[in-house]
Amino acid sequence: MMQKSNSATDYRNELESRGTLPEGFSTGFTGLSFSPAELGADQKMEMNLSLLLLDESTSSFAGTFTKNLFPGAPVLLCRKRLENDSFRGIIINNKIANVCIETGVDDSEKIINTAAEEIGCGPDQLMSSSTGVIGWRLPVSDMIKAVPEAVKAAKDDNHRNAVTLSERIMTTDSFPKLRSRTLAGGRITAVAKGAGMIEPNMATMLCFIMTDLDISREALREMLPGVVAETFNRISVDSDQSTSDMVIAASTNKIACPDIKEFRDALYDVCSELAEDIVRNGEGTSHVIRVCVDGAASVEDACAIGKALVNSPLVKTAVAGNDPNVGRFASSIGDYCGNNGINLPAEKMEMKLGGEIIFSGGVFRMTPDKELRLVAYLKDCGTIPEHKGWPVHEKTVNIDINIGMGNSQSIILGSDLTHEYVRENADYRT
Repeated sequence: MMQKSNSATDYRNELESRGTLPEGFSTGFTGLSFSPAELGADQKMEMNLSLLLLDESTSSFAGTFTKNLFPGAPVLLCRKRLENDSFRGIIINNKIANVCIETGVDDSEKIINTAAEEIGCGPDQLMSSSTGVIGWRLPVSDMIKAVPEAVKAAKDDNHRNAVTLSERIMTTDSFPKLRSRTLAGGRITAVAKGAGMIEPNMATMLCFIMTDLDISREALREMLPGVVAETFNRISVDSDQSTSDMVIAASTNKIACPDIKEFRDALYDVCSELAEDIVRNGEGTSHVIRVCVDGAASVEDACAIGKALVNSPLVKTAVAGNDPNVGRFASSIGDYCGNNGINLPAEKMEMKLGGEIIFSGGVFRMTPDKELRLVAYLKDCGTIPEHKGWPVHEKTVNIDINIGMGNSQSIILGSDLTHEYVRENADYRT
């Protein structure tokens, strides 16, 4: 858990304390000004170009990617690069996602080829990742000119900390996201970005996981999809899956790993915390909603019921307004179950909000006093949506549901829906 931060400076200092890169990793950055071809030469934008670089190539790397049928060019390229024997680094840009552009893959490869020449490695050892506006073309010439500076910065990196990387990959994010764990003298450090267009079915926006603990290619590739399924795949901000989602993990294998289960547990903790950070940083989010569904016939049912609740616009807006309108909670569950073949008798379900029973035995259990307590509870869990720069607290709106149909459980995290979310997305390109 993170310590309470009172300012953006406090929060950045905390990230610095946990952001040390594992042995054998470095980062480099540069910025560039460009005019999007879609807007005209008189419109200027700023782009960050980041490089995550390994000192030496590794065979221990893995990835998971979006299931969106219109993936970005970097996703297409990275899927192919996973088949290669070795990995040396990844080039990351914000502002433009490079999706469904006729020259998209070729554009990414041109930038990679330039970086490979500067690094002194094969182009097939590098990947790319892009995030930002969908449907615009990358400013390839401007990016190629900027690549040498990013490579030089990575080679000269004496700080070896992931904080700047977590900041440079942001788009609509209001604060950077970085988590880490130490294990047997080694460490796992990971950064992520994402605030909107988030209900992944593989990863969540972008996440880059670095470790120096010795783990084989086979073990990492077996482990990562399961961890992603249990963490990033159980969150939702706005129920939209991006075209660019990816999680990339790599190890330099510098430090002996004493126990593969301990490694998985540490990886799970890092990804779980990043997943919650992404929801807390969701566009316009003022409440993080934590739904625990127990007593389901399967984990899949538990996940689906939880997501039905956190994705309901009526539930989201009620929570945003600090309104314990619990009828909306039950309605969203009944709607999903009734339309998906889950024969849930109302009398079997028990539901709690903030630890207080609000539904059991087929009827609501509300009183005027309980209503007032729950209003106060929701207010205490909230923040100001316009708040920028750092997470004020780690409180969640806890909704616990037992449907009495089995022994499976799942926890889903979601966000509320505020005026600020609408404003951000209405004004995204303007």
